[in-house]
Amino acid sequence: MQTHFSLAQLADPAIRDVEKEIRTCVHCGFCLATCPTYVLLGDERDSPRGRIYLIKEMLEGGRAATAVVTRHIDRCLSCFSCVTACPSGVNYRKLLDHARVHIEQTFARPITDKLARWWLAKVLPHPRLFRLALIGARALRVSMRAVPAAWKSNRLMAMLDSLPLRVYGRSRFEQGRIVTVNGQRHGRVALLGGCVQHALAPQINEATVRLLNRHGIEVVVVPGGKCCGALAHHLGREHEARQQAEVNIRGWTDAAEVEGFDAILVNASGCGDMVKHYDSLFAHAPERSSDIAERAAHVVSLTCDISEYLHELGIERTGEFKEIAVAYHPACALQHGQRVVDQPRSLLMRTGFKVVDVPEGHLCCGSAGTYSLLQPELAGQLAVRKATAIHGTKADMIVTGNIGCMVQIARVSHLPVVHTVELLDWATGGPRPVALGNHSILDPTVL
Repeated sequence: MQTHFSLAQLADPAIRDVEKEIRTCVHCGFCLATCPTYVLLGDERDSPRGRIYLIKEMLEGGRAATAVVTRHIDRCLSCFSCVTACPSGVNYRKLLDHARVHIEQTFARPITDKLARWWLAKVLPHPRLFRLALIGARALRVSMRAVPAAWKSNRLMAMLDSLPLRVYGRSRFEQGRIVTVNGQRHGRVALLGGCVQHALAPQINEATVRLLNRHGIEVVVVPGGKCCGALAHHLGREHEARQQAEVNIRGWTDAAEVEGFDAILVNASGCGDMVKHYDSLFAHAPERSSDIAERAAHVVSLTCDISEYLHELGIERTGEFKEIAVAYHPACALQHGQRVVDQPRSLLMRTGFKVVDVPEGHLCCGSAGTYSLLQPELAGQLAVRKATAIHGTKADMIVTGNIGCMVQIARVSHLPVVHTVELLDWATGGPRPVALGNHSILDPTVL
């Protein structure tokens, strides 16, 4: 694609990177069928190549973002299915990230939009605040039943419907813990404690630690290792994202100097995708210290999704189980962001489950971090589309590797939804996943 950036603009290394990616796009259209919003809306401006053109027009003239551009950029899920499909290798992530920051700096959003985005950025990264917010949302949802329909905000009601209203207790594996193994130690890893997942499903971290310990792996939850920064990053709040990322980077690298890690493990694919791109986050950060870029690169080299590590570890089931058909939903951040495709399926099959692939598996379920709250209508349509595809497989349960996908799909599906690591823990001697409840069909009695 032809560009017309000025020499003064191209003196900025960030703009040079953007200009290079825009020029790489040849408008071939391979991305169209992979883009969830284009599939739903059929509007070229809601496709990757359409958004690239909007970004080009906005940045070339150094213009402030308009309401039209903002609307179409906001509708992007950051699923990066287009990146997987692109034959030219356009780094759409880089373009989208820069556009979001530019919008945040130049566009005057409506006050309700500003408040919603501020609330998400300030509350979701903190598990205690998020738990309190969920309790408050549950009470508000009940009280809104008495409010006349004409007085209700459609957006508020949609957001309340999108929020997971079940609140679990805190995980036994808190920040700063070192969980040792009984017997010979075969490895040592750091685990991202997380924020939203820590509040919504602490049993995922517990299953992760149990599974790793059972295979001789010592687990360290480094103090301060909470939010990865993805939530702020997707909202265009780049400074906050860097602050949160730097806490993790310094915590992990300082701890690694005392006693090294074999890997830094992440069991929420959205967070893993963020951590694996920490080096890009600090590539053009003017406020970075002299060593943060080097530390970020080291963290990236150590980081892997839990399924990648377990696949190399070689776990096996502990007995012969009745065959259970599981519909594997590949989270976008895992298959498109991290390019981790085969390992989760292989692990599930190795431990005795019958893995059923989901039609349109490349399309997003609509979770996408804060997307389900900020774009509830589109997110809801994608959730129903995903659940319908899954139900057609006749699977017994749904398994995925991302907390956002779990919550999103569980809202519209009658099937239990569990994390990959919970099933692997169960198959190798751990307890039955909480989400399975009393489903008799899911009894893995040893034959």
